[in-house]
Amino acid sequence: MAEVSRDSEAAERGPEGSSPEAVPGDATIPRVKLLDAIVDTFLQKLVADRSYERFTTCYKHFHQLNPEVTQRIYDKFVAQLQTSIREEISEIKEEGNLEAVLNSLDKIIEEGRERGEPAWRPSGIPEKDLCSVMAPYFLKQQDTLCHQVRKQEAKNQELADAVLAGRRQVEELQQQRSGPPANMAGSTQTEEGAAVSAEGA
Repeated sequence: MAEVSRDSEAAERGPEGSSPEAVPGDATIPRVKLLDAIVDTFLQKLVADRSYERFTTCYKHFHQLNPEVTQRIYDKFVAQLQTSIREEISEIKEEGNLEAVLNSLDKIIEEGRERGEPAWRPSGIPEKDLCSVMAPYFLKQQDTLCHQVRKQEAKNQELADAVLAGRRQVEELQQQRSGPPANMAGSTQTEEGAAVSAEGA
């Protein structure tokens, strides 16, 4: 655990081993660079002091016979191991889209600092927390539904007015159709009376 803590402290200093004092107080290290720094620190541990000695203890007899070849094998092994680890980390970053995710996290944290308001924290009372989260949502849904109801009521009123206007037009047409036959019947009776009077004279 102590070694992990030292790795984290070394990563926070940056890839070049710079101290936090070298960074402005209002600036933060992007998490993508922090991850790269942690990887670099880990890889540096592979070639730390006495790592070659530990390697030779595994191949003691071969090292005693040919130490130069053992050194070349060790150097090649470490180089290939570092390259393989870097490639694996790069694949993980690409598959998980870590760079975009970490940059988004940095942006969210920066926006929170600029806002200045305290972040939401649970009160410890589940009912209160649930109401504080769900109440605004349901109020917004209620406003939306009320707006839709008013809109539909206005549309229904327009349709009702249109139906009433159509009925009035139908009634007027019916009255116009029933008027002319009555007038024609009256004129016919008048003509017949005049004819009878003429014959009597």
